[in-house]
Amino acid sequence: MKKLVNVLLTLLVAGPAVGFLISSCADESDCSTAGRPMMRCVVYSYERKGLTNDKDTIPYLTVTALRTDSTLINRDSVVTKIDLPLRYTADSTVWVFHYNLQNLNINTDTIIVFHQNTPYFTSMDCGYEMKQSASEILYTTNKIDSIHLRNANTNTDGTENLKIYFTGL
Repeated sequence: MKKLVNVLLTLLVAGPAVGFLISSCADESDCSTAGRPMMRCVVYSYERKGLTNDKDTIPYLTVTALRTDSTLINRDSVVTKIDLPLRYTADSTVWVFHYNLQNLNINTDTIIVFHQNTPYFTSMDCGYEMKQSASEILYTTNKIDSIHLRNANTNTDGTENLKIYFTGL
């Protein structure tokens, strides 16, 4: 009887441990490892001499998506780079940059990015993902001097997509 109790206790302890080891080795997809591809915007300064490669900062910034209630960046300070998403459901995305919201002097710029959305099949577990590529950029020039498209494809590795040259920040 004592042996039977020892065997049952051993099975009760060893059984779940063996089951856990076997199930942890199963090939499970982790669809969230890469994250959502974004457009990386880097802030540069514009001087009277012309465009520079000197990185700059925006002292105070909020970014919203036009015609939505989405706030993409909320009252961030000392901004040097921004990762912004493109819309999956349309071929253009509109971002509104709000500067100096703590003061009564509110200035805004609007950036319109026209892009192609190409769905591609990842796996049975993860389904489809979207490849996005910018084709044209329009913008207002209240604080923005110019925007240069460096890399048209969204990414998750921090590759610079847009060089945004600002004046008078």
